[in-house]
Amino acid sequence: MMNWKVILNIAKTHLITKIRQTSIAALGVTFGIGSYITLVCFMTGLNNMLDDLILNQTPHIHIYNEIKPSKKQPLDLYDKFDNSFNVVHSIKPKLSQKKIHNALPIIQYLEDDPNVRGALPQIKTSIFYMAGSIEIGGNLTGIHVMDEANLFNLKDYIVEGSPEALDITDNGILLGIGIAEKMSLSVGDRVQINTINGDAFPLKIVGFYQSGIADIDAIQSFANLKTVQRILGEAENYITDIHVKLKDIDLAFPMSKKIEQQFNLTAVDIKTANAQFETGTTIRNLITYAVSITLLIVAGFGIYNILNMLIYEKMNDIAILKATGFSGKDVQYIFMSQAMIIGFLGGILGLLIGYGLANLIDSLPFKTAALPTVTTYPVNINPLFFIIGFSFAMVSTFLAGYLPSKKAKKIDPVTIIRGQ
Repeated sequence: MMNWKVILNIAKTHLITKIRQTSIAALGVTFGIGSYITLVCFMTGLNNMLDDLILNQTPHIHIYNEIKPSKKQPLDLYDKFDNSFNVVHSIKPKLSQKKIHNALPIIQYLEDDPNVRGALPQIKTSIFYMAGSIEIGGNLTGIHVMDEANLFNLKDYIVEGSPEALDITDNGILLGIGIAEKMSLSVGDRVQINTINGDAFPLKIVGFYQSGIADIDAIQSFANLKTVQRILGEAENYITDIHVKLKDIDLAFPMSKKIEQQFNLTAVDIKTANAQFETGTTIRNLITYAVSITLLIVAGFGIYNILNMLIYEKMNDIAILKATGFSGKDVQYIFMSQAMIIGFLGGILGLLIGYGLANLIDSLPFKTAALPTVTTYPVNINPLFFIIGFSFAMVSTFLAGYLPSKKAKKIDPVTIIRGQ
């Protein structure tokens, strides 16, 4: 029967007598795991920040009435030309409105769907910001302010003011930071906007909006839905866009196709709208995990080399152990125990170092005009990373110790003693 107490005592004695090599082996695991934790927490945090920059502001499904040419031209409706090849030049878009017909019932239908978190109406219109005799082109979007803040994190992109201030101000406007800088405006000032029909409206600035994308911030502003309807002279059912947020983003594509067929509208899912951005995210994640796994594998090879050398130096000890009655399996377990002890201690220390470095990075100031709400470097401290790191430390040290210990198991003590 195997005596684990004796085996572990011998393994501990071997490790203590060769404390320098033991420390180097443990530090190999420590720095491998510590580097893995630090890198993966920082890189995934950075990727999440970049994803949120785009995806937080993008609906899972964007529904609107797209202006496009008629599929059938008047010439195609004339029976005499059925068997002819007709060519029509300079085809113009068909006469249609930007508004979504029956928008309110459609929104109610979507909100009744158990897979939908929310369906928010919007009105998008082109305007001019007036600065004396200068006209600056831009976009005004009418929204339900608090719903947008809850579903699309609008508050994260307001650098001055608040969603509540816009919600309670009928003639209020949340102005893009780029426009405010061009026109030297402050919160509380009034800005005059002109519609494309030439109607002028003064609006009170209740806050500044900064998405982090300069081209958007130079033209975009927001107001209450009713305010924009009043500016355009439209009724309460005038809606140009519907933004849908789902409980599961993977349902966006099939649901968008269903909406297009059901309501004869254009519905664009988030993955189609951000295909290029998602490709960049996939590549960044691939690089992150590839480098992380490489660090762990390098640490594993370091442990293997050190244990291999340790066994060669302990040839006499192995011969004595076998000569005094220890079986080959006992010897194998002694060296396997050494590997697992090194892996355990190195893994725990590596997790602590990784956690400390990740928190240190998280506390470093990070200031950029593009991301005003981010004050420190982004770090994603996910418990799963620590479980993976420690598991790999144990598995890699087990494998690194198995092959050398298997070699030690087969050593013939007579040959070693005779050689001495």
